[in-house]
Amino acid sequence: MNFIKKYFKIFIGVGVLILVLVVFFFAQRSGTLESGTLKDWRAASMERRVSAAQILTGADKYINLLVACVDKMATLPDSGEMAIRDAASLCHTGIQLKENL
Repeated sequence: MNFIKKYFKIFIGVGVLILVLVVFFFAQRSGTLESGTLKDWRAASMERRVSAAQILTGADKYINLLVACVDKMATLPDSGEMAIRDAASLCHTGIQLKENL
């Protein structure tokens, strides 16, 4: 009987340790939109999108166009896993190129 109690305690201890690690892992996930994916972008409010675009580009010029561009990229098929910073960078570069023509 002591043999069963001993392994039962070990089993519960390992289970609690795994639970703590899982909670810690999910607590470490970033809540900022700037480091998220386009899946997170679609779920965010317009205010969060605008502020994330301003943070990522560091400019207020053409911010609505940039947000619209990233919105369009988020609607493309299989784009949910693309990083928001990459999409914003592509859009910002395209806007700068268009501005210089």
